[in-house]
Amino acid sequence: MKFFIDTADLAQIKEANDLGILDGVTTNPSLMAKVGISGEAAVTNHYKTIAELVDGDVSAEVVSTTFNEIIEEGKKLHAIHPNIVVKVPMIKDGIKALKWFSDNGIKTNCTLVFSAGQAILAAKAGANYVSPFIGRIDDSNWDGVQLIEEIAEIYNIQGYETEILAASIRSPLHIVKCAQAGANVVTSPLEPILGLLKHPLTDLGLAKFLEDAKKFK
Repeated sequence: MKFFIDTADLAQIKEANDLGILDGVTTNPSLMAKVGISGEAAVTNHYKTIAELVDGDVSAEVVSTTFNEIIEEGKKLHAIHPNIVVKVPMIKDGIKALKWFSDNGIKTNCTLVFSAGQAILAAKAGANYVSPFIGRIDDSNWDGVQLIEEIAEIYNIQGYETEILAASIRSPLHIVKCAQAGANVVTSPLEPILGLLKHPLTDLGLAKFLEDAKKFK
């Protein structure tokens, strides 16, 4: 399973990348605004900086909702850097755009997916990634990880090559459960990724080793 970090914060991206386990980045207008990036030129430059920092796919989200506008915006995003993947919303014109991008060699990530049916449409349209938002599904009292399982089963049966990119990750346990459920990629804020490092028995064991090591000095 590949690890992406879901942020526009360059310091957090660098920290995750320095761990040696980072495969890519996802971001969106909300995450851009969170780090004070606004305006088309600034956003474009920030995407370029991220793409040059990480050796992997970088999802850049369109903010258009009609077919022609999505295509034009997507072409501009694609031109920023070869690692840019155009993130397209799960709407009717988004599906049409996914097909156009697929036919024209532009990689895509279908975002805001909340059902297996939506995931089937995204795969049929040629999306490279499909992004189920499991945390938001959990918030609505449904099981987000179960959706990953359903999509993985369908894609396996049907032979779809679209990768399942589990999004809206809230905890280290989400990451583990997504790996068990068959996600190809998980995109997460830095905190849950670092949370995978932690276990009280590791801390206790290390403290004991260090204490015993003092006896040899």
